[in-house]
Amino acid sequence: MLTAIVTPFGADGSVDYDGFQRLAAHLVANGSDGLVVAGTTGESPTLSDEERISLIRAAIEAVGDRATVIAGSGTNDTRHSIEMTEQAHELGADAFLVVTPYYNKPPQRGIVAHFEAIAQATDRPLIAYNIPSRVIVHIEPDTISRLAEIENVTAVKQSYPDLAEARHIVGTGLDLYAGDGDLLQPFMELGAVGGVLVHTHVAGPQTAAQVQANLDGDVERARAIDAELAPAYELLTIATNPIPIKAAVNLLGLDGGAFRLPMVPPTDEELARVRDCLSRLGLLVPA
Repeated sequence: MLTAIVTPFGADGSVDYDGFQRLAAHLVANGSDGLVVAGTTGESPTLSDEERISLIRAAIEAVGDRATVIAGSGTNDTRHSIEMTEQAHELGADAFLVVTPYYNKPPQRGIVAHFEAIAQATDRPLIAYNIPSRVIVHIEPDTISRLAEIENVTAVKQSYPDLAEARHIVGTGLDLYAGDGDLLQPFMELGAVGGVLVHTHVAGPQTAAQVQANLDGDVERARAIDAELAPAYELLTIATNPIPIKAAVNLLGLDGGAFRLPMVPPTDEELARVRDCLSRLGLLVPA
């Protein structure tokens, strides 16, 4: 179970590294086997290179002795992605999450060339991140097969609900990670190893139990936990991530911090819906 951790910002917009480390330690203490740092949930498009590297360093210092630290090193610029991967490698990141290049809309062969180039910058695992809802371009099954031929591309974070394509990823020998909470159960039943998830900020122990139940072959128990976590999945649909998860983390008294534009705080209506989801999860007492 890997959590894509939020980046807490102070009121002045600066990164709150102390709050980040406290949150990292909390997540690992509550079921996360590792953290993905400076990903989408970490508001990576608004982070400077120095901030990204400093966050990776902070994560390694806080939890690197007991959890995996995965650096979000992918961008829509291959050269930039190589530089970020090299720097994170030097810091000691265990693996790298590389998103499909966004905005450029490269052809499928361009996606393969992108990953081939980045893979030469490290001998550690690369996780390909397929999220067409954000980047427009979809990594097609034939392309997944070609990525599987790259020695250190070892896994796919799949934020796309097609079960046949999920099954194809497993068939290539790549590790499949669910990219959304509501995909975790169906994907694990197809052979996924776990997920890179966001709702685990607030439902870590339950999700860890769900993953373990699947790995133990207790699908009935895993499905029961999945049903109980429906409000956690609903929470993430209230507004664009990470708005609702940061709001939830802050309501629970943890270190979610402020937002950096263009991300904005939730409206009163959105915040009320976040409270309702947390109440139904048994994490807040209704007013």
